[in-house]
Amino acid sequence: MSNKTSSPSRRQFLQGTGIALSLPWLETFAAADKTPEDTPRRFLSVYHPDGVGLPLRNDPAWKDWSWFPRGGEHNFELTKVLDVLQPLRSEITIYSGLSHPAVRQVHGHSNADQYLTGAATGGHGAYQNSISLDQVYANHIGDKTRHASLVMSTNGGIGGPRGAQTQSFNAEGRAIPAMNRPKQIFDMLFITSGKKAAARLARSKSSLDLLVEHTRSLGRKLSSKDQQTLQQYLDAVRDTEVKLAKAQRWIDTPVPTVDTSNLKLDADPKEASMYFQTMYELIYLAFLSDSTRAATFQLGRENGEGPHDLLSKAVGLGGAHGLTHAVKRPEGWKNLGTYNRYQAMEFGRFVQKLKDTAEPNGEGNMLDNTFAMHGSASSSFHLSRNYPIISAGGKNMGFDNGRYLKFGSGNDDNQAGAGIDTDAGWRGKIEVEELPLAKLFVTVLQRLGVETDSFAGYSGTLERV
Repeated sequence: MSNKTSSPSRRQFLQGTGIALSLPWLETFAAADKTPEDTPRRFLSVYHPDGVGLPLRNDPAWKDWSWFPRGGEHNFELTKVLDVLQPLRSEITIYSGLSHPAVRQVHGHSNADQYLTGAATGGHGAYQNSISLDQVYANHIGDKTRHASLVMSTNGGIGGPRGAQTQSFNAEGRAIPAMNRPKQIFDMLFITSGKKAAARLARSKSSLDLLVEHTRSLGRKLSSKDQQTLQQYLDAVRDTEVKLAKAQRWIDTPVPTVDTSNLKLDADPKEASMYFQTMYELIYLAFLSDSTRAATFQLGRENGEGPHDLLSKAVGLGGAHGLTHAVKRPEGWKNLGTYNRYQAMEFGRFVQKLKDTAEPNGEGNMLDNTFAMHGSASSSFHLSRNYPIISAGGKNMGFDNGRYLKFGSGNDDNQAGAGIDTDAGWRGKIEVEELPLAKLFVTVLQRLGVETDSFAGYSGTLERV
């Protein structure tokens, strides 16, 4: 007879009770269930449209309101735009000299679609995207979490070609709709369970089966072009079938109980500060409960008015998009820099919360097992080059932070394209060399546990990361 003492696992406890209660995460069960390979690795991408402020060196605003730091890899100095991240200096890395080659001469208003895909989406004409980084990882995660990914944005939905309101695209390059209402997101993460949910799933599957049957019979009567359109539609239906099947597998697993004291579920972009913090809190809770390990959050779409244009109200300024067009007006660079600073501050607040939270199912804190990106596919005035990107965390995945990494050549002081305040700039001749952002993405995927050596047609990892 063995004298070995065994600790109860959460799964065993739930099975033993024969009921489906929503239990909080309990330390006793976490310790019993913990194995090294079970420690979650998480990915987050936050995207902000319209680039950042980059005044010329001879402009009085350059000292304080240029987005990129000054100095070297370790001895860099943050300007007023990013100085809110100074307390997290050892946890962040700032990148320059990275972009997607396929769209370097596409106007910034048309390039958000490819930020996480690297696809040649072009500035006009035929449009085809490819799979986004988060969805490559989501496919790798599979059924380990209730939700393969969490897709969020201020505007919601998908938008249109070259005007995406989501960062996430599936294996066929189709946009994945983003959610933008906090209550909707919370309910999806933490309410869907029980008999009512099972009944809804059954009805949805029945309706979907009927739809597919009728649609396929219709297909035989259509022209070849219409058949192609119909096939794209059926591909989307298939995505829904996959989601329904996964939901069915999780229907009897209790949803976690979470602390909702920091949530304002009725917040919208008109209440900018509250909305920002609530959306970040939802991501935090989704990660903490291991409801998902991949998330995206898009702070608006390029070249358009909408909910995101209200976010700059958090710092008492006018429409967010208009700030980029008014940089040469009095206080213009300062105004844009102030809004960029606010974006960084809210990102930093989220990063700090991950750092302050012990990893529920592993070593260190949650930030150690999370790679979080914050960036844009534009630099100065919608120029599709030299993407301004910050990453945080990932210590347990091999990321060495506290650095300012410059790549390529010919732009050591980040002045290429600086000072632009007209749309003429994006057509300018490329005078500097930049590296493919896809190489960073390969690095990220490998450290998330995905076996790959290429992304978006580019092979190899990014050195020094």
